[in-house]
Amino acid sequence: MPIIQVRNIAKTFYLPQPIPALRDVSVDIEAGETVVVIGPSGSGKSTFLRCLNRLEYAEKGTILIDGVDILDPRCDINAIRAEVGMVFQSFNLFPHMTVLENLTLAQRAVRKRSRAQAAERAMALLQKVGIADKYQARPEQLSGGQQQRVAIARSLAMDPKIMLFDEPTSALDPEMVGEVLDVMKTLSREGMTMVVVTHEMGFAREVADRVLFMDQGTILEEGPPEHFFTAPKHPRTQEFLSQILAF
Repeated sequence: MPIIQVRNIAKTFYLPQPIPALRDVSVDIEAGETVVVIGPSGSGKSTFLRCLNRLEYAEKGTILIDGVDILDPRCDINAIRAEVGMVFQSFNLFPHMTVLENLTLAQRAVRKRSRAQAAERAMALLQKVGIADKYQARPEQLSGGQQQRVAIARSLAMDPKIMLFDEPTSALDPEMVGEVLDVMKTLSREGMTMVVVTHEMGFAREVADRVLFMDQGTILEEGPPEHFFTAPKHPRTQEFLSQILAF
């Protein structure tokens, strides 16, 4: 069974006029797969991602995460979110806490780990993302790239089965993008199930098992990157890639 199963979901925002954000979206994602979602601004990419951990509530359809229907009112969504890490454009670190404290808080509160266990796991992950020497720093003392790596480590500290990335490099200076993408590449190689909304086409080409193209709230095309980028079939995909890649 795919670890993520999405069937015919729809989401409308009322501002106050109804604006359809998602229209009949269906997709399966296998455990260990890296799926990159691309498309123009306003195409529904981030809304789709946020529906996968119910930060946005899809009005119709079904979303199964590891076999659990998260749209069922009886679903313990907090238990699901403990298994689904999410990294946002903004880093969302607690400014009054050190890096180590940012990484241990949820471990102790949700995973019920001791202070020592949480700190050991945190330090191992800070080593993994290359900033173990910053464990006593506060977020304001870190660069944007370092803060985003802390945010990734904080999500990983919960030992999630799935990681969601919502344009994790869009708020970074260009020279800091690579250090964050390198961490994500490592996670992909290690078999983490990842759904990534990004404009980084090089990352999509190199790392994705599949690329999804969204526009106007629907998935218009999907496929492996070697086919998606060289021979897109849908005219809208061709138009978008011609503007992005200039081919």
